[in-house]
Order: sequence, then C-alpha cells, then structure tokens
Amino acid sequence: MRSAWFLTDSCYIMSGDSDCTRTSPSAGSPSDNEFLPDRPKYVCSLSPDLITKAREELQEKPEWRLRDVQALRDMVCKDYPSLGTCLDDAFLLRFLRARKFDYDRALQLLVNYHTCRRSWPEVFNNLKPSAIKPVLESGFVTVLPRLDPEGRHVVCIRPDRWTPSNYPITENIRAIYLTLEKLIQSEETQVNGIVILADYKGVSLSKASHFGPFVAKKVIGILQDGFPIRIKAVNIINEPRIFKGIFAIIKPFLKEKIANRFFLHGCDLNSLHQNIPPVILPEEYGGTSGKLDISAWNELLLASEEDFLHDFSQLVLPCDSSPHDMLVSGDADEKQCDDSLRGMKPQLYYCY
Repeated sequence: MRSAWFLTDSCYIMSGDSDCTRTSPSAGSPSDNEFLPDRPKYVCSLSPDLITKAREELQEKPEWRLRDVQALRDMVCKDYPSLGTCLDDAFLLRFLRARKFDYDRALQLLVNYHTCRRSWPEVFNNLKPSAIKPVLESGFVTVLPRLDPEGRHVVCIRPDRWTPSNYPITENIRAIYLTLEKLIQSEETQVNGIVILADYKGVSLSKASHFGPFVAKKVIGILQDGFPIRIKAVNIINEPRIFKGIFAIIKPFLKEKIANRFFLHGCDLNSLHQNIPPVILPEEYGGTSGKLDISAWNELLLASEEDFLHDFSQLVLPCDSSPHDMLVSGDADEKQCDDSLRGMKPQLYYCY
C-alpha cells in the first residue's frame, strides 16, 4: 500500500500504515517537517525537452524544485494548518507548475482546490470512477488516444450524449473532474496542459437550460481557479444558435486570458483542423484516426478506482476549519446568481 503525508489538525499523518505516525510541526520552525521519515521521494519523469520547456514557460528550475516544494509546504503548515491536504512533493508540485512557481498563487490555488471540493457535495461526495460509470458509457466525456503536436491530451465532451431524465447534470461534472484528476497525474500534462474539444451538435433548449449561472459559475471557478491544470484551448464544434445564450452565461465568469482561448468553429471542420490536426482526430470530426472509441479511456479510468480512493482519502475534512480560510457558502453563490437565473431562459429562447 502506498504511503503519503498529509496535514490535518496541525499534525502530519502518514496514511497507508496501520499504526499512523503523528508529528506536530514546531511553531518556531515550520521547516521541521523536512525530517519526517518515509515521505515518498519525488523522482522527475520529464524528458530533457520537457525540462527545458518547464524552465522556459513555468520558471521551473530543476536545481531549485524541491526547495520550492518545501517552501510551499511550509506556507501551508503556517497559514492553513487545518487544511487537510496531501503534502507529498509530487502533489504540491502540480500547484506550483500550474502557477508558474509563484508561491502565493500556488498556495491560493491549493486552498481553492479544497474549497471547491468541500462546497459542492453533490459533485464531490462518493467521487470515484465506478460511481459515474453510466456517464462514461454514454460517451459524454472521453480522451482522444493520441496527443496533439504540442504533446497535449485532447478531452472530448459531447453534451448530446446526455439524457437529463437519466441523471442530473452534476454527474457529467463529476465525470469531467475525474478525467482531469487522472490526466494531471502525468507530469507531461502538468507541463503541456490540455486541449478541450466540445461538440454541441443536437443540444436543445431544454438541455441547455440545465446549465444555469449557478452551475456555470461553479464549473468555471473549478477550471480557472480551483484545479491545477493548464487549459490551453477550448474548441467548440457544431454549436447551434442556442450556444450564443450558453456562452453569454459563461463569459462573465471567464478571465480574459481563458476567454481568448475559446474557438467557435461552427460546422467548419477546416477551421477545427487549424487547431487540432486531422491525424489525431476521429472520423466524426474529419480526422484519419478511425472511429471515436471511448472504451480505452473508460477502461483506464475504471481501472484507477483504487488509486482514486487512496488519493482522495488523504483530502480529509478538517474538524476545526475557519470559514475565511476555506469554505465558501453555496447560499451566497446562489443569491448572486438569482438575477441571472431570472433572465436566463428569455435569453436562451431569443437565441434559439
């Protein structure tokens, strides 16, 4: 069984052993945790080219990497002693890379990561691959088998595969989240980022109405500020007129940098191929890599059940956390979205 260090209630606990070792960090010396025994040792798996890319794009210096990880660990221990987070080198490194080794921004991303998980129980309770098997089998979300020329995975999302009467929209969000969690385990993905391909063919007004401002704000909050992944492009294909209304709901929550990475191709496959080459696309999108096959990704994700159970077990809910430290009130979010919700359907009807 794998072991890992995580922080809860101001104590370091090693999970994975029957007799857990507890060590309290010294208030006067936050770096005392350097001497904890048996913390998994980080071994870099990046190729020389990716090490160079990480240095140039992410300000990651191999000779300072572990020092930077330790600095983030110390900040967590000092500022958020009840965060209930994993403190392994590899885990913390995800957040540093996602914020180009800016300590303060990486710490905020880590806190946001936990905030999102604890403030949306409909999505994060009982989160494991077997629990979202119907979504995977529908083909709502999958990952193309081949990387793009920049070494990025392409996440394919097809809302038309969802039947609202079968399960709520939150199940789709759970499936997307687990897909991202699996992808971000790879150091290559941490450096290269991912590309999203969303096919909106056949999305009706009734289906679009499920994606209101409250859900939109939550999802965008996770993708922009609550998850350690770099989204390099979002390609929208086959979007109907109704998508104008959907995008109008999403856009206020998007940062300019992310908004500029949205590409609306309509039914123009040539436009899509300028961003994603046909050689990695399935036949459904004018590609040459055969029919879209969802089985390989589904099998990979479902086979990772034990890994997810182990990893998520480390993200414990603290018994005594300060509201200003982490948790965000869902009621406040709903109140902020009330006015937008009232105006949403007329706007969608207009676009439809």
